[in-house]
Formats: sequence, C-alpha cells, structure tokens
Amino acid sequence: MLKLIAIVGPTGVGKTKLSIALAKHYDAEIINCDAMQVYEGMDIGTAKVTTEEMEGIPHHLLSFVPVTRNYTVFDYQKDGRQVIDEIRSRGKNIILVGGTGLYLKALLYRYEFHEVPKIEHIEDLTLEEMLATLQREGVSLENVDVSNRRRVERLYTNVMAGVFPTKTGNELLYDAVFIGLTTEREHLYSIIDTRVSKMISDGLVDEVKSLLPYTNDSKALSTAIGYKEIISYLEGDCTLEEAISLIQKNSRHYAKRQYTFFRHQLPVHWISVCFDDFQKTIQEAIDWITKENSSR
Repeated sequence: MLKLIAIVGPTGVGKTKLSIALAKHYDAEIINCDAMQVYEGMDIGTAKVTTEEMEGIPHHLLSFVPVTRNYTVFDYQKDGRQVIDEIRSRGKNIILVGGTGLYLKALLYRYEFHEVPKIEHIEDLTLEEMLATLQREGVSLENVDVSNRRRVERLYTNVMAGVFPTKTGNELLYDAVFIGLTTEREHLYSIIDTRVSKMISDGLVDEVKSLLPYTNDSKALSTAIGYKEIISYLEGDCTLEEAISLIQKNSRHYAKRQYTFFRHQLPVHWISVCFDDFQKTIQEAIDWITKENSSR
C-alpha cells in the first residue's frame, strides 16, 4: 500500500489532470478536498471535475450535499475518514485533491472537534445582538472579523453551547505525501482570468440563476467565489463585466491565501508545472512519490 497522496495548489494549475494520471498509475480512487465542490449544483463555478474528465476513476465526496445545508470542516473530517477506511478495505490506493487546506489538515492530522449543538433561531438574531451577547459573556472580539456574520455565528454558537473545537498539535495520522503544483505568479493570474472567462462562456450565469431560489438559505452560495459575485449581478447591484472582474480579483486573492496556508501548515513538495508537456509534471510527481515510499 502506497502512502496516501495529497495534491494541492491554487485553481487552474492542473490538480485534476495530475490526480487522474496518478490514479491510473497507482490503481487509486480520488477523494475531493474542495469545500465548495461537495455541494450539489455548484459545478461550473467550482471547476468541478466532469464525468468525462474522471475517465472512469471513482471519485468521492463530490456533489453530495444540498446547497441549503451548512457543511462544516467537522462534517468533512468525519466523512473523509470514513471514505478512507472504506477505500482501503478494498485494497485501493487513495489520492486527495483540492485547494481547501483546512479540510485537508483536519482530515489527515489530529484535529479534534466537539460537535456543537444547533442554536435554534440564530438566523433571527442580528449581528449586533450576537456581538453584544458575546461582549456580555466576556469574549474578546479583538481578533474577530465582526463584519463576517458566518464567523460571528460560529463563535456565538460555541460560546452559547459552552463547547469549543480543539486543535491538537501537528500529529499526522496517516502515512501521506503532499504534492503542490505551482507556476509563476503572473502566469497563474493569467490562468485564473482565462478560467473565469471560460466559466462565463460555459454557462455560469445560468447555473447561478438555477440556484437563486436557495440563496437565502445557503451560506455556500453567499460565500463562494464565482457565485456571490454573479448573485450581485443578477440582483442588479453591478454589471456583468464588474462581476467578472470581481471574480477574477477575488480568485487571485484566494490563490495567495492558499499558498500561505500550504507553505506554513503542510509539508508540501512543490512542482513547477510544465504546461507545454504535462507528462513531465506527471513523471516528476511519480519520481517524488517513489522516493518518499522508499524512505519508509
């Protein structure tokens, strides 16, 4: 059995293509590690792998959560570990692929969570009411983005329930190797801009239109890059051109945050992608995995 292979990196660098090639090479199945690709109907804007691109390779934790459900990193940790056990029970190797670093770390490391009871009618509370309650409880808001309702709700829920998630050390629970795909910043930004334009031509606006009935009940739609901007366009708050420009800008900023997380939180071996001959990138990854496996 190989080490578990995790492929990380920003959007557009070829993670999907590499994952399929390695899955074929190592007789592996693929587990999605992108927080937004778990949701049903959010396909174009998340650059979700298509059935054709899968080339018959089994994929897990894709398109199985309704957009109205708030799927958390705690949920992903539980589901992901169950899938890992199930795949291994069949003697298959495993490849994790995606850009959500926190999901990957919570899955593979000793991150311990306590399940927090749901606070009834929290949606009826204003942001100001929650912040006032937190202050009365003596909670420091110094490092809290008080304009981010989602984060304030999470903190409020934890405090009211008297239960807090705990992160325990950096102990890796699985024998894993981390491969990161990268390219020069200006090239990456060009890839991102082109990819966003392609999403529009592929029908992103129509996809978001089909999801509009769920926007009031979906945190995913209100926070996902590519969706929140098109929703603003459809609601008349900006032009389509402005929305596209904002998606590109937000995607570039997100790529920066991804790099920061991966470089500080995970032992990633970085590979500079050869876009002219991607087979070279595949071979470099295989050579690295072979070296890592032989070091056991």
